[in-house]
Amino acid sequence: MRIKPFQGLRPSETFVREIASVPYDVVTTQEAKSLAAHNPLSLLHVVRPEIDHPQGTDPYADKVYGTAKKNFERLQKLGFLIRESSPCLYIYEQEMQGRRQQGIAAVCAIEDYESNIIKKHEITRKEKEDDRTRLTHTLNANPGPVFLTYRDQEEIDTLVKKATEPSPLYAFTAPDGVKHTVWRIEGSADLVKAFAEVPVAYVADGHHRSASAARVGRERREANPHHTGEEDYNWFLCVLFPTSQLNILPYNRIIHDLNGLDPQTFLQKVRDCCHLTENASGTPSQPNEVDLYLDGKWFRLTFEYQQADDNPANRLDVSILQDKILAPILGIDDPRTSERIDFVGGIHGTQALTNKVDTGQAAAAFSLHPVTIDQLIDIADADQIMPPKSTWFEPKLRSGLFIHTF
Repeated sequence: MRIKPFQGLRPSETFVREIASVPYDVVTTQEAKSLAAHNPLSLLHVVRPEIDHPQGTDPYADKVYGTAKKNFERLQKLGFLIRESSPCLYIYEQEMQGRRQQGIAAVCAIEDYESNIIKKHEITRKEKEDDRTRLTHTLNANPGPVFLTYRDQEEIDTLVKKATEPSPLYAFTAPDGVKHTVWRIEGSADLVKAFAEVPVAYVADGHHRSASAARVGRERREANPHHTGEEDYNWFLCVLFPTSQLNILPYNRIIHDLNGLDPQTFLQKVRDCCHLTENASGTPSQPNEVDLYLDGKWFRLTFEYQQADDNPANRLDVSILQDKILAPILGIDDPRTSERIDFVGGIHGTQALTNKVDTGQAAAAFSLHPVTIDQLIDIADADQIMPPKSTWFEPKLRSGLFIHTF
């Protein structure tokens, strides 16, 4: 792994809480508009610029990207975003419900992404990748970090502990109750050297951000006849966390209709492919279990243990559910494109699932057991792809705490 310090932009200490925002991809346009409605400093005005246009505006219109650039430049011109005096790294700590995770904020090499030293496990959607690519080109910046993980290294842990001994640069609690603390590190040579011993890292969250950063780097390289490899566009913003600290929640499914089946016929077809019991808790206790909410009741679906498979992604509960129920019974052949399925992050709890069904917004809901970090790494190491919406990481990294520019 190659990491290096960067001389980027960051919020002034006075306004960090107002500027730092949730990631662009965890809220809808309406939710982003609501969060930023009374906060003109929120970075949502930069990463979701359609919120500053009338409802129904095409989020990919030229004027929307122009708004992003104008808002970004305004934050700098008025002194809300300031330029670091010299290149540095940061330690970024998050605390949620008494649980802490500490990552190193740095820029990583696009060449490492292209050569699979930074490994992936998801397929990106073209329209989302195109959007982030254009926004990155427009801003000449990575406004939000990619969430990477690596196998724990004792030397890095020791260096991080030492770096967090002084007073932090920032410490604030966001409206969702998550505490964010940042330390600035000027003497970063030891951390850079330690990461050179890390063989690979993995994209935990941010596949579209990383793919678009790599595209921007390639396009800038191809357009620059004097390219040397030292330009800032050859690097992109990341926060790297050790695997032992990560918290993965399930990514649950809601189904809008039963494919023309009545509930009893649907349940019988489910019984034909797995063991089904009533009065489930709504929270599967182990892999190979999925809970189904239908007609006001929870059912437990237990699948036979999946034997070894050349593709570890096929052993995931989301894959088993897709292959045994969603496709053959409900006719949802491609969950990436089907409008008959939606996804609900585990942070929202099972109550969000029952509410959707009980209010008629969905016909049924499936609650899953979380994917483990070892499963994620096995799939990435095998160069395989997870089904869409398989993992939900909490807490989310705030955008705007540090911004890489080029």
